[in-house]
Amino acid sequence: MEDHRALFLRAAEHAAAYRRSLPGRPVAVPIDQAAVVDAFAGPLPRTPSPPEQVLAELLAAAEPGLVAGAGPRYFGFVVGGALPAATAAEIVATGWDQLAFNTVTSPAAMAAETVAGGWLKELLGIPGSASVGFVTGCQAANTVGLAAARHKVLADVGWDVERRGLPGAPAIRVIAGAERHGTVDRSLRLLGLGTDAVQPVAADPNGAIDLGSLRAVLRSGARGPTIVCLQAGNVNTGACDPLREACDLVHRHGGWVHVDGAFGLWAAASPRTRHLVDGLAAADSWACDGHKWLNLPYDSAFAFCARPDTHAAAMSYTAAYLVGSGGEPVGADLTAESSRRARGFAVWAGLRELGRDGVAALVDRCCALARRFADGLTAAGFEVANDVVLNQVLVGFGDDARTDRVVAAVQADGTCWAGGTTWRGRRLMRISVSNATTTEADVDRSIAAIVRLAA
Repeated sequence: MEDHRALFLRAAEHAAAYRRSLPGRPVAVPIDQAAVVDAFAGPLPRTPSPPEQVLAELLAAAEPGLVAGAGPRYFGFVVGGALPAATAAEIVATGWDQLAFNTVTSPAAMAAETVAGGWLKELLGIPGSASVGFVTGCQAANTVGLAAARHKVLADVGWDVERRGLPGAPAIRVIAGAERHGTVDRSLRLLGLGTDAVQPVAADPNGAIDLGSLRAVLRSGARGPTIVCLQAGNVNTGACDPLREACDLVHRHGGWVHVDGAFGLWAAASPRTRHLVDGLAAADSWACDGHKWLNLPYDSAFAFCARPDTHAAAMSYTAAYLVGSGGEPVGADLTAESSRRARGFAVWAGLRELGRDGVAALVDRCCALARRFADGLTAAGFEVANDVVLNQVLVGFGDDARTDRVVAAVQADGTCWAGGTTWRGRRLMRISVSNATTTEADVDRSIAAIVRLAA
């Protein structure tokens, strides 16, 4: 094997230099996408190229099109920047090039997932007996959780969906909040249930599911296979559904509860916010991202299931050539992937770096900084449209057109980045504070830029 030390060191040095530059570089600036494509373009070479040359060409082509999403003033899409230890783990995991299918293809990868999965359940208050699938994001985690739900509610009425499929199966009703995330609907499409299966439940003034409306929907219609999707962390407001009461209601009607907790489930990791997700342990499945509030590299997320046998029945498969398959479910048995990268190493490293207290401090700090945003923009005369319960802030700048102009100006300015959203029929700026490196100074600098640009 060739010695790639110089090549790998150059890549690592560039990555480190880029991360050092984040506090000072524009978060994003208007870019000509066609020019970025042109930088990568050209005919496919006929002959091989030296790896050092390829790396240099990649760095030069990509630089103008990079967004400083890992930096301290990126407030879009509820994503954080990858922690140092997790980033380093990702680098060595790429070098190890492990196939995280099962304990035969990589004992180390499966060990990391086993231990990190236990730590995650401990932090989030999920029963220790639950299974954990390490997936790409909450789209995948919601799909896995709802696949397990589909298996169980149909098995309860004598239908084997894995063998017989959905044609002729008893109809499944899916009950979900009116302000659910769009990934829930896409999961239902992927699973063959379709979005017409959804019976929406009204939300309260801050976006959490309304218990009275949930009770009425559960009582309506004939009893049968029922899946209820709850939410920890409304994508606009951060509001969390009343999980304890809702789980009790659903279970009394014989339904399965799936919790989409992409970022809001991390409220459980802090004593200050844990009350917002009280009762989450009573659910049947949970979805949660790691590359959001936990500040792990993309793509990292977790599909938890209170019934490991149901989880495996919905997702696993066996084949004669797959040595080691068919035993205790691990790795690919709990996800929709077979050739999986070993994402558990970065999860393990990130949790080791932060520890229990560090995760709680990260959650608390982001919530405090979100409130600082809200207070500063309110003092400047702008409207904060939501009750800031976690790390989400919605801001209006008058009419919809003006709000969109302010959002566009902020994104073009580069001091910080925040997105636009529509909530309750209004256009608003959505600020998500999720990065472990964001400081009060970053928030104050961002507020000043927003006020300047709004004027």
